[in-house]
Amino acid sequence: MTTPSHERGPGAADVDLPTQYQPGNVETKLYERWVAAGHFTADPSRRPDAPAYSIVIPPPNVTGSLHMGHALDHSIQDALIRRRRMQGYEAVWVPGMDHAGIATQNVVERELAKEGLSRHDLGREAFVERVWQWKGESGGRILGQMRRLGDSVDWTREAFTMDDDRARAVRTIFKRLFDDGLIHRAERIINWCPRCLTALSDIEVEHADREGELVSIRYGSGDTAIVVATTRAETMLGDTGIAVHPDDERYAHLIGREIELPLTGRTIPVVADAHVDPEFGTGAVKVTPAHDPNDFEIGRRHDLESLVIMDERGVITAHGPFQGLDRFEARPAVVAALREDGRIVKEVRPYEHAVGHCQRCSTVVEPRVSLQWFVTVAPLAKAAGDAVRDGRVAIHPPELAARYFEWVDNMHDWCISRQLWWGHRIPVWYGPDGEVVCPGPDEEPPAGWTQDTDVLDTWFSSALWPFSTLGWPDESADLKRFYPTSVLVTGYDILFFWVARMMMFGLYAMDGVVPFKTIALHGMVRDQHGKKMSKSFGNVVDPLDWIDRYGADATRFTLLRGANPGGDVPVAEEWAEGSRNFCNKLWNATRFALMNGAHVRGELPAAAELTTIDAWILSRLNRVIAEVDAQLEGFDFAKACETLYHFAWDEFCDWYVELAKVQLADERADRTRRVLGEVLDKLLRLLHPVIPFVTEELWISLTKAVGGGPAGSSPQSDPEETLTRAEWPAADTSRHADEAETLVESLQRLVTEVRRFRNDQGVKPGQRVVAALDFGGSPLAPHEEGIRTLLRLTQPGEGFSATASLPVEDVTVRLDTAGVIDVAAERRRLEKDLAAARKERDQTRGKLGNEAFMAKAPEQVIAKNRDRLAASEADIERLVSQLAALPAA
Repeated sequence: MTTPSHERGPGAADVDLPTQYQPGNVETKLYERWVAAGHFTADPSRRPDAPAYSIVIPPPNVTGSLHMGHALDHSIQDALIRRRRMQGYEAVWVPGMDHAGIATQNVVERELAKEGLSRHDLGREAFVERVWQWKGESGGRILGQMRRLGDSVDWTREAFTMDDDRARAVRTIFKRLFDDGLIHRAERIINWCPRCLTALSDIEVEHADREGELVSIRYGSGDTAIVVATTRAETMLGDTGIAVHPDDERYAHLIGREIELPLTGRTIPVVADAHVDPEFGTGAVKVTPAHDPNDFEIGRRHDLESLVIMDERGVITAHGPFQGLDRFEARPAVVAALREDGRIVKEVRPYEHAVGHCQRCSTVVEPRVSLQWFVTVAPLAKAAGDAVRDGRVAIHPPELAARYFEWVDNMHDWCISRQLWWGHRIPVWYGPDGEVVCPGPDEEPPAGWTQDTDVLDTWFSSALWPFSTLGWPDESADLKRFYPTSVLVTGYDILFFWVARMMMFGLYAMDGVVPFKTIALHGMVRDQHGKKMSKSFGNVVDPLDWIDRYGADATRFTLLRGANPGGDVPVAEEWAEGSRNFCNKLWNATRFALMNGAHVRGELPAAAELTTIDAWILSRLNRVIAEVDAQLEGFDFAKACETLYHFAWDEFCDWYVELAKVQLADERADRTRRVLGEVLDKLLRLLHPVIPFVTEELWISLTKAVGGGPAGSSPQSDPEETLTRAEWPAADTSRHADEAETLVESLQRLVTEVRRFRNDQGVKPGQRVVAALDFGGSPLAPHEEGIRTLLRLTQPGEGFSATASLPVEDVTVRLDTAGVIDVAAERRRLEKDLAAARKERDQTRGKLGNEAFMAKAPEQVIAKNRDRLAASEADIERLVSQLAALPAA
């Protein structure tokens, strides 16, 4: 769409931009063009002297769709990778998905249930084939959503944690760990889901407060009586001991003795264990090694039996009247039996306590002793801790490093087996006489031997992600060029579960070379009140909805503008609207500039040839470039976005563009057009990593502009030109102009003060007011026309009489507002406001002077009243001044 000639300034060219920015008409078109042109594709052999930069995307679940957490995470990574490309790095951002063992298996099992089938009806091989079919037809929806957000990933390197290359990497590292004695099989206590029928990692368990009951039970009798409390009464059927602190004199006479366990006909020993807190409860705890992780450790220390009293579905297996009951049916039945036996000492109901639930199906998790495969983490975790301590890996922000050390320094062996069918099957085979073999990826197991039925924890394969996606275990060109990766961007909530595992496996597999040089942590996306987003709260925001309504750029800008390092990110609808308005402001400013001949052709005028206004904006631009560079290097996206927002909206659009209008109409126009183009060019480059679509569209139009030529001049730009590969701006300190900045700051103060006066007098922003300006010896005198433009001031004629005089910045501004406002109405309004302010002052004074009030009121209430008094007094002073300034009626 070309601009009508009556909207163009002299010397302008046609503008091939619509009058309004419509993201939906731009984003998909631009993204497809970027991908088709290979702008996101890296080449390890290209430009060998260029520095390398690499990021691997935290692989989203194949079952997932884009949520606000993804949108934040991806916006940060995209901003980083786009900037590095513009800085000349050979940069790669590797995309991919996680096979998400439990989640994906559950999805497909639900599909089968609709057909009246279970996975067991199909059998393992057919079920796994069915999952692959589902993945091909329905999985990976999030990949298309990533395109809508603008993720500049290298799609030629798309990976999947279950594809052939990743499967080979999994087999390779499992074999190495197995041969090094770092993988073993043992009976240990693990998290167990009775519905999914599998072990769970800690991250797959979500804890929530639930109401239950706390029951105090008397074990033994007479001088052997001891009281313990539990929220899981049914587990007492599996108790094999009672633990007390060795220094607790109350129980010293019982240590080493056997006491009666109610309902079971068994006796159990009392053991002394320093981990018992004598101040908590009765100071005595029941020990159920097979069904509680803490009890399991006590049992190991004291050689207590682990007695399993429920099966994998949570059904009681202990002999007796409770056998065959579900665990939740058994709980009240056990309490009733204990009550009948006179064993209940106290019952607290309701009793709120944290209960673990399966993340995928919300079933209450059951701690359970089970035969599982484990990674011995001690040496691996030490290496992971040392890599951060000695500076090979930096955690940003640094204050979160303490949390990392707390985890890696206290890690337990990692349970890596899952009782599922979808996943990497554990590469261990068993012989007819109990032999065990772990063949490598290129080896065949002995004929007739049976493979282990379990699969590996999903986190096992994703822990290889930084190097398996680059070709490991082969010595690939990608691995040589892009490993270690430059930065890992992720939420602090999975610092332990994923990051620590990648550190351990990366250092182990790559002979001590870290998987990434920097860990950049961000927080969780929350609502505007800081509350966690949850369906139950009704405050979940769908980023795709925002993209549809406001555009991808506005969505990204909203998220990044709140992304302080390591901090949670609040978002709100009105903030997204504000970000859309920012994109529109940028669009309109660029259209104005192009309509008036802005361009980037030829050399920028020398400093001596510039007007004060042009020198000022170039000085500010170069200071902003340096600020933004430092902020982005420090992963401070919030500050970078704020800096760019205020420079673009306030300094460039609201001040420079308005002041430039005067210069564009006289002999200074040619130089101002070039400066206008220069500032836009650099500003669009700076903003591109954050809002790539609108900046690309505007920048391409700018590069086509020939500037100062006749309307309709043909574009002269390379059709392959793109902002994605344009050079990142470098700050030019030679363009710093302190005197120009000082003068413009003075001009801004003058304009701001007069605008405030106009507003106070009820003058509408668009109304013109007759005014005389007396500059005396002020250096602002040459800028009178610009000042008048900004303030909507017209020249006085004969018989001019001022109704107000304002001395500001050594300039006297005399205004005649008599014909602009209804003086009588304005006086009535101000007098009404003044009366209200005086009433407020008198009321707060009365309270603060009341001894009884001051003696009883909380300090925060007193402080609030003091603030109200100060505000009312300031209002009175302002209103009296405004009334005095009104012209006589």
